[in-house]
Amino acid sequence: MRISVVIAQEEHFKYAQEICDTIENSALLRGTGIAKRTPDYIKKKIANGDAVIALDKNGVFAGFCYIESWQDSNYVAHSGLIVHPDYRQLGLAKKIKSFVFDYSLKKYPNAKVFGITTGLAVMKINSDLGYKPVTFSELTSDPKFWAGCQTCTNFEILKSKDYKMCLCTGMLYDPKEKPKDPPKHPFNVRIWNRLKAIKEALFLENKEK
Repeated sequence: MRISVVIAQEEHFKYAQEICDTIENSALLRGTGIAKRTPDYIKKKIANGDAVIALDKNGVFAGFCYIESWQDSNYVAHSGLIVHPDYRQLGLAKKIKSFVFDYSLKKYPNAKVFGITTGLAVMKINSDLGYKPVTFSELTSDPKFWAGCQTCTNFEILKSKDYKMCLCTGMLYDPKEKPKDPPKHPFNVRIWNRLKAIKEALFLENKEK
C-alpha cells in the first residue's frame, strides 16, 4: 500500500475534523490521557507550516502529526501523532515521526526536541531517533505548554505534583549532542512496562489517600 507523508498545506484543511476525531477516539480506546485539540487549532498549525500529514494513493487520511514551539523556539515538541485505525501495523507511525523529526530539525535547527507520552510505541520510536528519558525539569518551563495538559484525564495528577511528574514520561533530543547516535541502552518494552506499572500504582495510591 503506497502512503505518502508530506508537509501539510491549506488544501488539507478538510481533514482537520477527522484528525481531531481520530486522536480522541484512539485515546478513549487506550484509556489514556490526551490533550484535546480543535479543528481550528489543527488548521492553524497547517497554515503555519507546522504539520505533516499521511495520505494513501487515493487521498484518504492515514496519519498526522504537528509541531509546537516554546520559549522563542528553543524547544519544540511533536504532538498529535496519530495513525488512522485502517492503516495501523504498517510502520506508519515511525515513518511519520521520523519525517516530522527531520523536518523540525531543519525548521528549528537550534531547538531541543522533547515530548511527554504514556505510549510505549512512541517511547520506542523516540528512543530510536536519539531521545533520552529526562525529568520534567529538563523540558520547557513555558506555562502555555503545561496548560495544554488541562484536558488530559491525568491533569490533576500533574497539578498535584507541581508539574514535576505525571504518568507521562519526558523524553528529550538535544541537537548539540552527537546527532542520531544509537541509544547506549536499547529500548526494552518489558522494563518500561514494569516502570509504568510502578508509577501508576504509586500515583493512584497517593490519589486515594
